[in-house]
Amino acid sequence: MFERFTQGARATVKGAVGHAERVGAGSVTEEHLLLALLEQEGSRASFAVAALGLHGRRASLEASFAEARRRGGLTKADTDALAGIGIDVGAIVDRVEGAHGEGALAAGRSGRRWWSGHRPFTPGAKSVLEKSLRVALGRGDRFIGEEHLLLALTEAPGGVADVLAEHGATYATVHRALYGPEADGQGHAKAGEGRQEREQK
Repeated sequence: MFERFTQGARATVKGAVGHAERVGAGSVTEEHLLLALLEQEGSRASFAVAALGLHGRRASLEASFAEARRRGGLTKADTDALAGIGIDVGAIVDRVEGAHGEGALAAGRSGRRWWSGHRPFTPGAKSVLEKSLRVALGRGDRFIGEEHLLLALTEAPGGVADVLAEHGATYATVHRALYGPEADGQGHAKAGEGRQEREQK
């Protein structure tokens, strides 16, 4: 699969590893992939990110990720569902942090140093990479670019897609920003659509 990655997509993956290293994370997550994508310039994905206003809201994205980590990775949908049955996740987090310190529930952190320099990808991050291949194939593209990674991040269930949606970046809005309003109403590309468009030009 990695032989299909464009130079920009490979730079994104390497950038995600760099983010994980800088924050001392034991593994590379979907969050690291998104933050690395936000740093890329001159690609179709970077123009979509700019069009959706995500560059200017990076601090807000990072604050939302920090809050999701504080909740142990629970999504907004999870916390809303629990609230519906009378469970206040915020109160639970406050009590746990009161007893065990700030960030006690934060997922994906490691206090040990990684001397080998190798950080594995979490199952969620691996799933995003696999989804990016399916997104590319669905569009009839023979390569996996940053745009496919961005779309895959919006589709992968969990905290990153949840935070992106809170900031107006759903699969449909990202798809429109990338490919224009001619995409089908659900925002999902039909298989072979990209190839057909190229043949018509």
